[in-house]
Amino acid sequence: MSSIPRFHRLAVSDLRRETADAISLCFAIPRELQADYDFSPGQYLTLRTTLDGEEVRRSYSICSGPDDGELRIAVKKVDRGAFSNWAAEELKCGDQLDVMTPTGRFGIAYAPDQARVYVGFAAGSGITPILSMVKGVLAREPLGRFFLFYGNRSTGGMLFREALEELKDRFMQRLAVFHVISGEEQDIPILHGRLDGEKVRVLLRSLVPAKSVDHVFICGPAGMSEDIEATCRDIGIAGDRIHVERFVSEFGGKPRPKAVVPAAAPPKAIASLTIDGKRREVPVADNESILDAALRAGMDLPFACKGGMCTTCRARLVEGEAHMEVNYSLEPWELDAGFILTCQARPVSDKVVVDYDHI
Repeated sequence: MSSIPRFHRLAVSDLRRETADAISLCFAIPRELQADYDFSPGQYLTLRTTLDGEEVRRSYSICSGPDDGELRIAVKKVDRGAFSNWAAEELKCGDQLDVMTPTGRFGIAYAPDQARVYVGFAAGSGITPILSMVKGVLAREPLGRFFLFYGNRSTGGMLFREALEELKDRFMQRLAVFHVISGEEQDIPILHGRLDGEKVRVLLRSLVPAKSVDHVFICGPAGMSEDIEATCRDIGIAGDRIHVERFVSEFGGKPRPKAVVPAAAPPKAIASLTIDGKRREVPVADNESILDAALRAGMDLPFACKGGMCTTCRARLVEGEAHMEVNYSLEPWELDAGFILTCQARPVSDKVVVDYDHI
Protein backbone atom coordinates (compact mmCIF):
# COMPACT_ATOMS: atom_id res chain seq x y z
CA MET A 1 0.00 0.00 0.00
CA SER A 2 1.37 3.41 -0.93
CA SER A 3 2.43 5.54 2.05
CA ILE A 4 1.59 8.83 0.32
CA PRO A 5 -2.16 9.33 -0.34
CA ARG A 6 -2.93 9.34 -4.05
CA PHE A 7 -5.95 9.92 -6.26
CA HIS A 8 -7.27 7.31 -8.67
CA ARG A 9 -10.25 7.58 -11.02
CA LEU A 10 -12.99 5.26 -9.70
CA ALA A 11 -16.52 4.55 -10.88
CA VAL A 12 -19.59 4.63 -8.64
CA SER A 13 -20.82 1.02 -8.60
CA ASP A 14 -23.83 1.44 -6.29
CA LEU A 15 -25.83 4.40 -4.99
CA ARG A 16 -28.56 4.27 -2.35
CA ARG A 17 -30.93 6.89 -1.03
CA GLU A 18 -30.47 6.57 2.74
CA THR A 19 -32.68 9.48 3.86
CA ALA A 20 -34.40 12.42 2.15
CA ASP A 21 -31.15 14.40 2.23
CA ALA A 22 -28.44 11.71 2.25
CA ILE A 23 -27.08 9.03 -0.06
CA SER A 24 -24.48 6.32 0.29
CA LEU A 25 -22.29 5.28 -2.58
CA CYS A 26 -19.91 2.46 -3.29
CA PHE A 27 -16.85 2.52 -5.56
CA ALA A 28 -15.64 -0.16 -7.95
CA ILE A 29 -11.98 -0.91 -7.16
CA PRO A 30 -9.88 -2.40 -9.99
CA ARG A 31 -7.98 -5.52 -8.97
CA GLU A 32 -4.59 -3.81 -9.29
CA LEU A 33 -5.68 -1.11 -6.80
CA GLN A 34 -7.30 -3.39 -4.18
CA ALA A 35 -4.35 -3.13 -1.78
CA ASP A 36 -4.24 0.66 -2.12
CA TYR A 37 -7.85 0.92 -0.97
CA ASP A 38 -7.62 -1.44 2.01
CA PHE A 39 -8.90 0.55 4.96
CA SER A 40 -9.24 0.54 8.72
CA PRO A 41 -12.55 1.50 10.37
CA GLY A 42 -12.50 5.22 11.15
CA GLN A 43 -10.70 6.22 7.95
CA TYR A 44 -12.16 8.40 5.21
CA LEU A 45 -11.97 9.06 1.48
CA THR A 46 -11.28 12.42 -0.14
CA LEU A 47 -13.18 12.97 -3.39
CA ARG A 48 -12.14 15.43 -6.07
CA THR A 49 -14.14 16.84 -8.94
CA THR A 50 -14.64 20.10 -10.84
CA LEU A 51 -17.76 22.20 -10.26
CA ASP A 52 -18.36 25.46 -12.11
CA GLY A 53 -14.77 25.43 -13.29
CA GLU A 54 -13.28 25.07 -9.80
CA GLU A 55 -11.59 22.04 -8.27
CA VAL A 56 -13.54 20.86 -5.23
CA ARG A 57 -12.33 18.36 -2.63
CA ARG A 58 -14.44 16.89 0.15
CA SER A 59 -13.73 14.13 2.64
CA TYR A 60 -16.27 11.51 3.74
CA SER A 61 -15.85 8.76 6.30
CA ILE A 62 -16.05 5.13 5.20
CA CYS A 63 -19.20 3.49 6.59
CA SER A 64 -18.62 -0.08 5.40
CA GLY A 65 -17.05 -2.62 7.72
CA PRO A 66 -13.71 -4.33 7.03
CA ASP A 67 -15.50 -7.56 6.08
CA ASP A 68 -18.34 -6.08 3.99
CA GLY A 69 -16.45 -6.54 0.74
CA GLU A 70 -17.14 -2.98 -0.41
CA LEU A 71 -15.87 0.58 -0.05
CA ARG A 72 -18.86 2.77 0.83
CA ILE A 73 -19.27 6.34 2.07
CA ALA A 74 -22.29 8.48 2.94
CA VAL A 75 -22.88 12.02 1.70
CA LYS A 76 -25.42 14.22 3.48
CA LYS A 77 -26.53 17.58 2.12
CA VAL A 78 -25.30 20.62 4.01
CA ASP A 79 -26.55 24.19 3.61
CA ARG A 80 -24.83 25.86 0.67
CA GLY A 81 -22.71 22.73 0.28
CA ALA A 82 -21.66 22.77 -3.39
CA PHE A 83 -20.33 19.22 -3.44
CA SER A 84 -22.86 17.55 -1.14
CA ASN A 85 -25.85 19.00 -2.98
CA TRP A 86 -24.39 18.05 -6.37
CA ALA A 87 -23.64 14.50 -5.19
CA ALA A 88 -27.03 13.98 -3.54
CA GLU A 89 -28.98 15.29 -6.53
CA GLU A 90 -26.97 14.52 -9.66
CA LEU A 91 -24.45 11.76 -9.04
CA LYS A 92 -25.44 8.35 -10.47
CA CYS A 93 -24.08 4.84 -10.94
CA GLY A 94 -21.33 4.69 -13.52
CA ASP A 95 -20.12 8.24 -12.90
CA GLN A 96 -16.41 8.55 -12.18
CA LEU A 97 -14.67 10.58 -9.50
CA ASP A 98 -11.10 11.07 -8.37
CA VAL A 99 -10.89 9.19 -5.07
CA MET A 100 -7.89 9.46 -2.76
CA THR A 101 -6.62 6.33 -1.07
CA PRO A 102 -7.96 5.96 2.52
CA THR A 103 -6.52 8.27 5.15
CA GLY A 104 -7.26 9.16 8.76
CA ARG A 105 -6.37 7.76 12.17
CA PHE A 106 -9.63 7.82 14.09
CA GLY A 107 -9.62 4.07 14.85
CA ILE A 108 -7.37 1.82 16.93
CA ALA A 109 -5.82 -1.61 16.46
CA TYR A 110 -7.96 -4.66 17.21
CA ALA A 111 -7.45 -6.77 20.34
CA PRO A 112 -9.17 -10.08 19.48
CA ASP A 113 -8.27 -11.80 22.75
CA GLN A 114 -9.37 -8.95 25.04
CA ALA A 115 -12.86 -8.22 26.39
CA ARG A 116 -12.79 -4.49 25.68
CA VAL A 117 -15.72 -2.16 26.28
CA TYR A 118 -16.20 0.56 23.67
CA VAL A 119 -18.51 3.57 23.82
CA GLY A 120 -19.44 5.63 20.77
CA PHE A 121 -21.10 9.06 20.74
CA ALA A 122 -22.32 10.16 17.32
CA ALA A 123 -24.66 12.85 16.03
CA GLY A 124 -26.16 13.08 12.54
CA SER A 125 -23.73 11.98 9.86
CA GLY A 126 -21.12 11.47 12.59
CA ILE A 127 -22.45 7.92 12.71
CA THR A 128 -20.57 7.09 9.49
CA PRO A 129 -17.07 6.23 10.83
CA ILE A 130 -18.48 4.82 14.06
CA LEU A 131 -20.74 2.41 12.15
CA SER A 132 -17.59 1.08 10.45
CA MET A 133 -15.95 0.69 13.87
CA VAL A 134 -18.98 -1.11 15.33
CA LYS A 135 -18.90 -3.58 12.44
CA GLY A 136 -15.17 -4.08 12.87
CA VAL A 137 -15.29 -4.69 16.61
CA LEU A 138 -18.20 -7.12 16.37
CA ALA A 139 -16.48 -9.08 13.57
CA ARG A 140 -12.87 -8.97 14.76
CA GLU A 141 -13.14 -8.90 18.57
CA PRO A 142 -15.35 -11.81 19.70
CA LEU A 143 -15.16 -10.67 23.33
CA GLY A 144 -15.64 -6.95 22.65
CA ARG A 145 -18.78 -4.99 23.55
CA PHE A 146 -19.98 -1.72 22.04
CA PHE A 147 -22.37 0.85 23.53
CA LEU A 148 -23.55 3.38 20.95
CA PHE A 149 -25.34 6.63 21.74
CA TYR A 150 -26.65 8.24 18.57
CA GLY A 151 -28.14 11.74 18.49
CA ASN A 152 -30.57 13.01 15.83
CA ARG A 153 -33.35 15.58 15.43
CA SER A 154 -35.84 12.92 14.30
CA THR A 155 -36.04 9.20 13.63
CA GLY A 156 -36.91 9.92 9.98
CA GLY A 157 -33.63 11.70 9.34
CA MET A 158 -31.52 9.02 10.99
CA LEU A 159 -28.74 7.51 8.86
CA PHE A 160 -28.32 3.73 8.80
CA ARG A 161 -31.17 3.00 11.19
CA GLU A 162 -31.94 -0.38 9.60
CA ALA A 163 -28.28 -1.39 9.51
CA LEU A 164 -27.94 -0.61 13.21
CA GLU A 165 -31.11 -2.56 14.04
CA GLU A 166 -29.83 -5.58 12.11
CA LEU A 167 -26.50 -5.46 13.92
CA LYS A 168 -28.25 -5.12 17.27
CA ASP A 169 -30.42 -8.18 16.51
CA ARG A 170 -27.40 -10.23 15.43
CA PHE A 171 -25.22 -9.25 18.38
CA MET A 172 -27.75 -8.75 21.17
CA GLN A 173 -25.25 -9.55 23.93
CA ARG A 174 -22.49 -7.35 22.56
CA LEU A 175 -24.11 -4.27 20.98
CA ALA A 176 -26.40 -1.78 22.69
CA VAL A 177 -27.80 1.18 20.72
CA PHE A 178 -29.45 4.17 22.38
CA HIS A 179 -31.12 6.82 20.23
CA VAL A 180 -31.11 10.36 21.65
CA ILE A 181 -33.73 12.40 19.76
CA SER A 182 -34.11 16.16 20.16
CA GLY A 183 -37.27 16.76 18.09
CA GLU A 184 -39.50 13.91 19.27
CA GLU A 185 -40.63 12.79 22.70
CA GLN A 186 -39.00 9.58 23.95
CA ASP A 187 -40.33 6.95 26.34
CA ILE A 188 -37.21 7.36 28.47
CA PRO A 189 -36.71 11.05 29.39
CA ILE A 190 -32.90 10.90 29.40
CA LEU A 191 -33.00 9.91 25.70
CA HIS A 192 -34.87 13.09 24.75
CA GLY A 193 -32.97 16.24 23.81
CA ARG A 194 -29.49 16.94 22.52
CA LEU A 195 -26.56 14.60 23.02
CA ASP A 196 -24.26 16.77 25.12
CA GLY A 197 -21.87 16.60 28.05
CA GLU A 198 -24.55 16.85 30.71
CA LYS A 199 -26.51 13.98 29.19
CA VAL A 200 -23.38 11.88 28.72
CA ARG A 201 -22.54 12.29 32.40
CA VAL A 202 -25.88 10.73 33.35
CA LEU A 203 -25.76 8.03 30.66
CA LEU A 204 -22.30 6.83 31.61
CA ARG A 205 -23.18 6.82 35.29
CA SER A 206 -26.35 4.77 34.81
CA LEU A 207 -25.59 2.56 31.80
CA VAL A 208 -21.85 2.19 31.32
CA PRO A 209 -19.70 3.01 34.37
CA ALA A 210 -16.71 5.10 33.33
CA LYS A 211 -14.26 2.75 35.04
CA SER A 212 -15.36 -0.11 32.74
CA VAL A 213 -14.80 1.86 29.51
CA ASP A 214 -11.68 1.00 27.50
CA HIS A 215 -12.13 3.43 24.59
CA VAL A 216 -14.52 6.24 23.68
CA PHE A 217 -15.14 7.44 20.11
CA ILE A 218 -16.81 10.80 19.44
CA CYS A 219 -17.93 12.13 16.07
CA GLY A 220 -20.29 15.04 15.50
CA PRO A 221 -20.42 18.83 15.36
CA ALA A 222 -17.52 20.64 17.01
CA GLY A 223 -19.46 21.96 20.02
CA MET A 224 -20.91 18.56 20.84
CA SER A 225 -17.57 16.79 20.44
CA GLU A 226 -15.68 19.24 22.67
CA ASP A 227 -18.38 19.13 25.35
CA ILE A 228 -18.49 15.33 25.46
CA GLU A 229 -14.70 15.00 25.34
CA ALA A 230 -14.35 17.34 28.34
CA THR A 231 -17.04 15.43 30.23
CA CYS A 232 -15.35 12.08 29.60
CA ARG A 233 -12.09 13.45 30.97
CA ASP A 234 -13.90 14.97 33.93
CA ILE A 235 -15.47 11.66 34.97
CA GLY A 236 -12.15 9.87 34.90
CA ILE A 237 -11.61 8.44 31.42
CA ALA A 238 -7.95 8.86 30.44
CA GLY A 239 -7.25 11.23 27.58
CA ASP A 240 -5.46 8.57 25.50
CA ARG A 241 -8.66 6.49 25.55
CA ILE A 242 -10.83 9.29 24.14
CA HIS A 243 -10.79 9.58 20.35
CA VAL A 244 -12.43 12.49 18.52
CA GLU A 245 -13.06 12.84 14.79
CA ARG A 246 -13.71 16.44 13.84
CA PHE A 247 -15.80 17.37 10.81
CA VAL A 248 -14.13 19.29 8.03
CA SER A 249 -17.64 20.34 6.98
CA GLU A 250 -18.04 22.53 10.06
CA PHE A 251 -16.34 25.27 8.05
CA GLY A 252 -19.38 25.30 5.76
CA GLY A 253 -19.79 24.45 2.11
CA LYS A 254 -16.34 25.71 1.06
CA PRO A 255 -12.85 25.45 2.56
CA ARG A 256 -11.42 28.38 4.47
CA PRO A 257 -10.47 31.14 2.04
CA LYS A 258 -6.75 31.58 1.52
CA ALA A 259 -4.94 34.79 0.77
CA VAL A 260 -4.44 35.42 -2.93
CA VAL A 261 -0.72 35.65 -3.60
CA PRO A 262 0.35 37.44 -6.80
CA ALA A 263 2.67 35.42 -9.03
CA ALA A 264 5.28 38.16 -8.71
CA ALA A 265 5.11 38.30 -4.90
CA PRO A 266 8.62 38.43 -3.39
CA PRO A 267 9.55 35.23 -1.51
CA LYS A 268 9.90 35.39 2.26
CA ALA A 269 11.46 31.93 2.37
CA ILE A 270 12.47 29.00 0.20
CA ALA A 271 10.94 25.57 0.83
CA SER A 272 12.88 22.54 -0.35
CA LEU A 273 10.32 19.75 -0.70
CA THR A 274 10.96 16.04 -1.23
CA ILE A 275 8.19 13.71 -2.44
CA ASP A 276 8.61 10.33 -4.17
CA GLY A 277 12.36 10.78 -3.93
CA LYS A 278 12.32 13.98 -6.00
CA ARG A 279 13.31 17.36 -4.57
CA ARG A 280 12.08 20.75 -5.69
CA GLU A 281 12.55 24.23 -4.27
CA VAL A 282 9.60 26.64 -4.23
CA PRO A 283 9.34 30.26 -3.06
CA VAL A 284 7.00 30.93 -0.14
CA ALA A 285 5.48 34.40 0.12
CA ASP A 286 4.80 36.28 3.34
CA ASN A 287 1.98 34.67 5.36
CA GLU A 288 1.68 31.80 2.86
CA SER A 289 1.57 28.17 3.95
CA ILE A 290 4.11 25.71 2.58
CA LEU A 291 1.32 23.71 0.92
CA ASP A 292 -0.24 26.74 -0.78
CA ALA A 293 3.17 27.85 -2.05
CA ALA A 294 3.82 24.39 -3.52
CA LEU A 295 0.40 24.28 -5.17
CA ARG A 296 0.95 27.77 -6.58
CA ALA A 297 4.21 26.47 -8.07
CA GLY A 298 2.33 23.64 -9.79
CA MET A 299 3.33 20.75 -7.49
CA ASP A 300 0.89 17.91 -6.92
CA LEU A 301 0.94 17.37 -3.15
CA PRO A 302 -1.53 15.42 -0.99
CA PHE A 303 -4.12 17.43 0.92
CA ALA A 304 -7.79 17.25 1.81
CA CYS A 305 -9.22 19.68 4.36
CA LYS A 306 -6.65 22.51 4.63
CA GLY A 307 -8.09 23.05 8.10
CA GLY A 308 -5.46 21.36 10.24
CA MET A 309 -7.68 18.35 10.91
CA CYS A 310 -6.96 15.47 8.60
CA THR A 311 -3.14 14.92 8.50
CA THR A 312 -3.28 14.22 4.74
CA CYS A 313 -0.65 16.93 4.16
CA ARG A 314 1.58 15.71 7.01
CA ALA A 315 5.33 15.85 6.35
CA ARG A 316 8.55 16.07 8.34
CA LEU A 317 10.39 19.34 8.83
CA VAL A 318 14.00 18.26 8.40
CA GLU A 319 15.63 21.67 8.53
CA GLY A 320 14.59 25.22 9.44
CA GLU A 321 11.66 26.53 11.43
CA ALA A 322 7.95 26.82 10.66
CA HIS A 323 4.92 27.85 12.70
CA MET A 324 1.56 26.10 12.47
CA GLU A 325 -1.51 28.31 12.86
CA VAL A 326 -3.67 25.44 14.15
CA ASN A 327 -3.17 21.73 14.79
CA TYR A 328 -6.11 19.47 15.56
CA SER A 329 -4.57 16.17 14.55
CA LEU A 330 -0.84 15.71 15.16
CA GLU A 331 0.03 13.85 18.37
CA PRO A 332 2.68 15.16 20.80
CA TRP A 333 5.15 12.47 19.68
CA GLU A 334 4.76 13.59 16.07
CA LEU A 335 5.47 17.20 16.99
CA ASP A 336 8.54 16.07 18.92
CA ALA A 337 9.69 14.10 15.85
CA GLY A 338 9.41 17.21 13.67
CA PHE A 339 6.21 16.50 11.78
CA ILE A 340 4.11 19.42 10.56
CA LEU A 341 0.83 20.00 8.76
CA THR A 342 2.02 21.76 5.63
CA CYS A 343 -1.40 23.39 5.10
CA GLN A 344 -0.88 25.26 8.37
CA ALA A 345 2.90 25.66 8.49
CA ARG A 346 4.42 29.01 7.54
CA PRO A 347 8.23 29.33 7.40
CA VAL A 348 9.91 31.32 10.15
CA SER A 349 13.45 30.76 8.87
CA ASP A 350 14.75 31.80 5.44
CA LYS A 351 14.79 28.17 4.30
CA VAL A 352 12.88 25.07 5.29
CA VAL A 353 13.51 21.50 4.18
CA VAL A 354 10.40 19.32 4.19
CA ASP A 355 10.24 15.57 3.51
CA TYR A 356 6.90 14.01 2.52
CA ASP A 357 8.50 10.57 2.09
CA HIS A 358 9.57 10.31 5.73
CA ILE A 359 6.51 8.79 7.42
